[in-house]
Amino acid sequence: MRTFLKGAYLRRTPKELARALRKRLTDAEIRLWVNLRHMRHQGLAFRRQSPIGRFIVDFECRRAKLIVELDGDQHDQTSAKAYDAERTAWLATQGYEVLRFSNDNMLRSTDVIVDHIISVAKERAKTLGR
Repeated sequence: MRTFLKGAYLRRTPKELARALRKRLTDAEIRLWVNLRHMRHQGLAFRRQSPIGRFIVDFECRRAKLIVELDGDQHDQTSAKAYDAERTAWLATQGYEVLRFSNDNMLRSTDVIVDHIISVAKERAKTLGR
């Protein structure tokens, strides 16, 4: 059985859904990806729409155990906030830190947000000894 989700079909595996979501990035996600994809040369490889457990995160840096989520307006709804809190708590049990930014903030303050993400990723990688 398939469920319609924002123009992409929810498939049976997180890997298949992640693949579909990579083709449908928001403007904010594209802007962040353009800035993070080159961090690989500094030892901080980020992945986009990465499956972790039963969840798919927007961006993941495994070396730093860091996740970056860009949230649209739908994340202001009570049910979405509860889901995000559950997801963040589970990811924390797996050793991840989650940074959340709104799409609007990403589009308005890209450089500041990217600098913050890189700073946190470098510090976490150093702290984790990776």
